[in-house]
Amino acid sequence: MSFVREQGGDVLLDIRLSPRASRDRIGPVHEDRLKVAVTSPPVDHEANAHLVELIAKRLGAPKSSVTIEHGETSRNKTLRIRGVASETVAAILADF
Repeated sequence: MSFVREQGGDVLLDIRLSPRASRDRIGPVHEDRLKVAVTSPPVDHEANAHLVELIAKRLGAPKSSVTIEHGETSRNKTLRIRGVASETVAAILADF
């Protein structure tokens, strides 16, 4: 999976975020990024917070282990996930 890679013991996950969606949705892969739709608007970092919560919940990890590494104000984001192996992330997200 080209959107999941390891760096320094952490997992980096490349995301394409779509805020203000009708429902939360993970997938499909689009241009080497995992597309994620959230219902929150891109105002006051609501969509970013919703994204972190959604990914953490899907991975069964605490929210504090998921941070936005790059793209805070962009639709294209890179998340850093601590404490979860890349194989686990790939297996959980393999359906997309």
